[in-house]
Amino acid sequence: MEIRENAIEILMERVEAYTTTAFELSKFRLLEAITRIVASLIPKMCVWLLISMFFLVLSAAIALLLGELLGKNWYGLFIVAAFYLLAAGVLYFFLRRKIKKVTGDYIIKQVLQ
Repeated sequence: MEIRENAIEILMERVEAYTTTAFELSKFRLLEAITRIVASLIPKMCVWLLISMFFLVLSAAIALLLGELLGKNWYGLFIVAAFYLLAAGVLYFFLRRKIKKVTGDYIIKQVLQ
């Protein structure tokens, strides 16, 4: 009888150790996935920031050029602003779902690697 109780205690200790180890392993896998996603996003965000700065300066230059050609600087600013409003509308109404899907697929792919 005592041997049986000892066996059950040993079995319970092993089950406890297994569940603790499995939980720790799950935490480390999650941490690895999050780290991989963040590590892959930071360089891309830096590149996008530089590209955005380029387009910001380019937009200002185009606006000033258009304004000079049209006779008043603010005409060029309005034309460039209208272009960005039109581009934002196209992105929102036509490409929003596609961008959301591509982003979601990217994150899932990174987590499952």
